[in-house]
Amino acid sequence: MTDDLNNSILENSQQPAKVSSDGLSVEQHPLADQIAADKYLASKTAIQKKGLGIKFSKLSPSGAE
Repeated sequence: MTDDLNNSILENSQQPAKVSSDGLSVEQHPLADQIAADKYLASKTAIQKKGLGIKFSKLSPSGAE
């Protein structure tokens, strides 16, 4: 998925942002928005792999019964 997104961003950066032909118009998302989406998806994937990094444990004083 990440490779597809990287390839898509690379291809879109080499093509025109807006095209008009025979009364039809096509416009792509701005490159900055595509890069922001890539960063968002990368951070989302990183969180899912690593977890939140929080460990819960119960503390009890030693010697007290």
